[in-house]
Amino acid sequence: MRGPERAPLVIVHADFECPFCAVLEARLDGLAVRRAFRHFPVASKHPRAWPAALAAEAAGRQGAFWAMHDALFADPARLEDPHLWERARRLGLDLERFDADRRSDRVRGRVQADFDAAVRGGVVTTPTVLVEGVLYAGAPDDTLIERLATLARPPADGTPG
Repeated sequence: MRGPERAPLVIVHADFECPFCAVLEARLDGLAVRRAFRHFPVASKHPRAWPAALAAEAAGRQGAFWAMHDALFADPARLEDPHLWERARRLGLDLERFDADRRSDRVRGRVQADFDAAVRGGVVTTPTVLVEGVLYAGAPDDTLIERLATLARPPADGTPG
């Protein structure tokens, strides 16, 4: 989870190679929402999405999921192994552990569990955002961002939303 604890929850289903996912992440950064990230690597369109998801989860095993998340979305055109290793090195990760973790059944199972749960929940594309029980699929448009901004805004009378 990322964001203020009492902020509205937004669940993002995305992959690190999806350009629309990177746009969504950039637009969410300015909003007071709490985010949960769920992996939805679409290998048929984004062949490096799985390796990037595994790298993010491996970094997470060392407490650096969100740092790796940000680094991957900052340069989604460079997701080959040497670039993943360089990101891990820059984040100060134990590189041997990072490599072992990203190749482990535990990390692969975590990404697969996100993917499977998303499919069961009706996700078919990236990005897909779940807001108050409603799925918003595809490139983030102004309607979605305005909905999120409104949701994140406290009521005018100061009462809890």
